[in-house]
Amino acid sequence: MKVLVAMSGGVDSSVAAARMVDAGHDVVGVHLALSRNKTYGDGRQRGCCTLDDALDARRVADKLEIPFYVWDLSEEFAEAVIDDFIEEYRLGHTPNPCLRCNETIKFTAVLDRALAMEFDAVATGHYAQIVQGAAGPELHRAVDPEKDQSYVLGVLQPRQLARSIFPLGADTKDVIRAEAEARGLLVAQKPDSHDICFIPDGDTAGFLQRHLGSLPGEIVDSESGEVLADHDGTYAFTIGQRRGLQLSRPAADGAPRYVVDVEIGSRRVTVGPPELLDVYSLEGIKPIWTTSPLGESPVELLAQVRAHGVPVPARAYAKGDRMMVELLVPIRGIALGQAVVLYDGTRVVGSATIAVTTRAA
Repeated sequence: MKVLVAMSGGVDSSVAAARMVDAGHDVVGVHLALSRNKTYGDGRQRGCCTLDDALDARRVADKLEIPFYVWDLSEEFAEAVIDDFIEEYRLGHTPNPCLRCNETIKFTAVLDRALAMEFDAVATGHYAQIVQGAAGPELHRAVDPEKDQSYVLGVLQPRQLARSIFPLGADTKDVIRAEAEARGLLVAQKPDSHDICFIPDGDTAGFLQRHLGSLPGEIVDSESGEVLADHDGTYAFTIGQRRGLQLSRPAADGAPRYVVDVEIGSRRVTVGPPELLDVYSLEGIKPIWTTSPLGESPVELLAQVRAHGVPVPARAYAKGDRMMVELLVPIRGIALGQAVVLYDGTRVVGSATIAVTTRAA
């Protein structure tokens, strides 16, 4: 097959490219220039898309003796991911830009361009597995639970899965690093990237303030109504947050407080005890199904609302254009804008953006 490998310059995508070469495919490497980041700080801040990352990807491609190109998708990325991220926070939501990037850039813009150039498939260094089921390709969790990325791939549709390859899904990270060392790849011990790629310093609140400006308001106690502090913008807070509240005085009972509500109109952030955060059901909009969609009869599945969150038993069904999920075990601190991903065992069933949550009365 003719395979395009998305090469970030990290160890995972480098080993993925090497394995595609070993498998006898006609391989071409491409580095995606997304946010036009330069090199930051002293090298300990790990975003991605830096000039050094592009150079590392090119060096690996040279080592593997495969053609290599850089695709500038920064405009598409800015519109589909960065602008969306800012707008969602302005609305008081908590988006996941990695899901958005996979949905709109890596497995739409990149895949569509690759297919137009007569590539048969796109391979990436994601930790997930594609299994051929009776009804077509199925997306499953990776073997390594610590590195599993099936959650952020829950936005993929059947046509995209049919043209995607995840060569690393059956291995653990230590195996991948050892293989990179054995192959003599210079990125074998390169640190993983953990930050949002367009916010490499990790200061999300500062990034949002630069784009949205100062929007001052009050932080109030859920029980007493007392004003505990002022803030510069609701975008600096998310449901379930405890750190960084900078309360000028503790709550009356002296117990820790968490963000339990964010009101955009009044710019009021409400804090309270953690038990107020327990969510028992939710509704998701814009559902995406990796195989056939759910019907109107509830099905027992597993629901996960964070990339490395613990999946909990749930009953889910489709209602019109919405995904309805009853959580049999409550999940604490779900924010609107997060994604819910449904699993049947290790198989990803589908995903949706959380639009409504129901807490205890």
